Amino acid sequence: MVRHIILWQLKDELSESDRAEIKAGIKAGLESLRGKIPELIDIKVEVNPLPSSNADVMLDSSFADEEALKGYAVHPEHVAVADGKVRPFTKTRVCMDFAV
Repeated sequence: MVRHIILWQLKDELSESDRAEIKAGIKAGLESLRGKIPELIDIKVEVNPLPSSNADVMLDSSFADEEALKGYAVHPEHVAVADGKVRPFTKTRVCMDFAV
């Protein structure tokens, strides 16, 4: 199994109310992919970090293997969420993929 973890920081210029709305949209959008993408085993998004954190949003997802992760990355449903709800509002992205 492969875990795919991403941490994002939202853009600095976003207001607190915009940040809350955007984080909710990212969570809803990504978690809605469950059941739509065959390669995706599990997905969860955390949007309420502790004050000690330096990331705003975390994606934690699981796949059978690296090929499944590659399929997810280019799947139209995933690309639509990434392009519509994530990329326009984030300034940094850190990713770690690893075998479990």
